[in-house]
Amino acid sequence: MKKITILGSTGSIGTQTLDVIRQNPDCFRVTALTCGANTELLKKQIEEFNPEFAVTASQEDALRLAAEFPKVDFGWGRQGLVDAACGGCDMVLNALMGMRGLEPTYYAIKAGKDIALANKETLVAGGSLVMEEAQRAGVKILPVDSEHSAIFQCLEGNAGRPFNKILLTASGGPFRGYSLQQLEKVTLRQALKHPKWTMGAKITIDSATMMNKGLEVIEARWLFDAPAERIQILVHPQSIVHSAVEFEDKSVIAQLGVPDMRIPISLALGYPDRLKSSEPGLDFFGQGASLTFEKPDTSVFKCIGFAYDAIREGGSYPVVLNGANEVLVDLFLKEKIRFIDIQDTLQKVMDKHKPVYGLDLEGILATDSQIRESIKEYLD
Repeated sequence: MKKITILGSTGSIGTQTLDVIRQNPDCFRVTALTCGANTELLKKQIEEFNPEFAVTASQEDALRLAAEFPKVDFGWGRQGLVDAACGGCDMVLNALMGMRGLEPTYYAIKAGKDIALANKETLVAGGSLVMEEAQRAGVKILPVDSEHSAIFQCLEGNAGRPFNKILLTASGGPFRGYSLQQLEKVTLRQALKHPKWTMGAKITIDSATMMNKGLEVIEARWLFDAPAERIQILVHPQSIVHSAVEFEDKSVIAQLGVPDMRIPISLALGYPDRLKSSEPGLDFFGQGASLTFEKPDTSVFKCIGFAYDAIREGGSYPVVLNGANEVLVDLFLKEKIRFIDIQDTLQKVMDKHKPVYGLDLEGILATDSQIRESIKEYLD
């Protein structure tokens, strides 16, 4: 039985991970759960899955829950996440949102834990550091994002065979086909309506700006050792082809399926086995009957270009891009800036940044902190 720690168990990916575990009780045991502020849901998860360890954002919440669950050890904050990641488990599923996912992933790898990775920022900000440590420790990093899981599946059985390019699909988000002028009028309510996927607020806004796809390009660069020029984005509104790989003989292998995150989650948890699902499969005469593909409009959705630039420049560029974007999305969610201000401000940040190379974990975290503190000067 595989022992699983879930970082971010009360979020969208975390709750769907528990769905998969619930359906496969003989395969997995939950050893640790972590949450931010949603302690009521965490309580229900503790009651059902009986973890040995649980983590909350605040010490106050941890101490309160510890009184209710005396058989469970509790931690809190940044150190709590690291302790959960390094504890008595075989695999850490990292479903945390944002940069706080990097540190526990890094230390979990050093502790020899396999990683099921749904936290983009781990590889966006710390790609070189994390992949080198994973290779040194001999651990697996199994992607949970549907696109990267698809690429992983396409490459399986083709180890050592060179590929021409990775074809990374994107739904196009709610504003596919918009002009820059139309983006200037976008409201928060509109941006939070994704046409295909149900996700948390931050990733939904990233999908609307298409920064999410830019971050996935950076992630793919590290997961699959692919230079920027060999990663191509395809806008695919149906979200049936989750991604594909073109090989040297020009054959293309693609992974298809219904848009359900439990599929890549179950693949990562059960690897190298595939877990049986009772959910409906893809109907090729219904939702899979018509598949279309378009080029992304990078003159409108400029975040895509920023990500490619960050890969080419390297060093601290991806750290700065990611950190600035997190702050700007948060400001938009609080309705303090306009939707268009996200990419306009990122342009200023990227133009002004002077890169630093060879960053260790502390350097990455310090650079991230510095850009977050200075972001207001770009909004004046």
